[in-house]
Amino acid sequence: MLDRFTGMRVFAQAAALGSLSAAGRALSMSPAMATKHVDALEARLGVKLLHRTTRQLTLTDTGAEYLEACQRILQELDEAESDVSAQGHQAVGRLRMNVPLSFGTRFIAPLLPGFTRRYPMVEVELGLSDSRKDLLKDGWDLVIRVGHLADSDLRARRLGNFPLRICASPEYLAKHGRPERVADLSGHNCLSYTLSPVQGNGVWRFGHDGGIQVPVKGNLKADNGDALLAAAVRGQGVIYQPHFIVADALASGELVALELDQPLVDLGGLHVLFAPDRRLPLKVRAMIDYLVEVFDDATDVGN
Repeated sequence: MLDRFTGMRVFAQAAALGSLSAAGRALSMSPAMATKHVDALEARLGVKLLHRTTRQLTLTDTGAEYLEACQRILQELDEAESDVSAQGHQAVGRLRMNVPLSFGTRFIAPLLPGFTRRYPMVEVELGLSDSRKDLLKDGWDLVIRVGHLADSDLRARRLGNFPLRICASPEYLAKHGRPERVADLSGHNCLSYTLSPVQGNGVWRFGHDGGIQVPVKGNLKADNGDALLAAAVRGQGVIYQPHFIVADALASGELVALELDQPLVDLGGLHVLFAPDRRLPLKVRAMIDYLVEVFDDATDVGN
């Protein structure tokens, strides 16, 4: 008889990866064996979990409901096994952490070797994305958020401050002039970050609470800060980005920070968010403590 929990793992991987072949590879088994596990699972339950064609795999309505239960059960099983194998004294197992793309590349990825040396039995899966992921629904152990936190049941630890900067290249300023007031930005080519609440719908916001709105226009919008940085360095326009993205370009003189007549928006802090479980797995507690240790809350991130 095929193992029930293995069947659940194959099913969950197939739903996440979009195919039984990919699920098999992820779990070090053949596509045929992966198919057998799901077939056995469906036969045991007496329901169809997946719609399967030669080109795609989709969940049935029943499969979508069962997937949530599988993810919860498998996570609890992994955590129980991790705690037992570590005898309550070591952090072990796979840790899934989702982080904004540019921030994760610059700050989190370089920190992971130090974490791994301290906790060699933890395998880190780092997800890099500027789109917001649902920690509980998408199965992440931790997510890092920039900005003010929305009300939720998640717990949070503050890692640091997150100041914004308005910048342009010396070449751009020599050609187009240097804005001195926020109102002057309406006459400049403003390159906007589409995922930011500070710069959406053709408006940039100023003042600590974002109450001052300035209409802007520009010939580039992007959902990634590094793309805007590259364009600004080459003289395309003005950018309104977190300090950690523009810090190196400011230090090298490729960009110049602009001092305007109104304060920039207080974007809020940098936080690590995690599930409200009373008893967090050791691997999760270890990463949270490590991040708090590395990021000094008294300093601005990226300074």
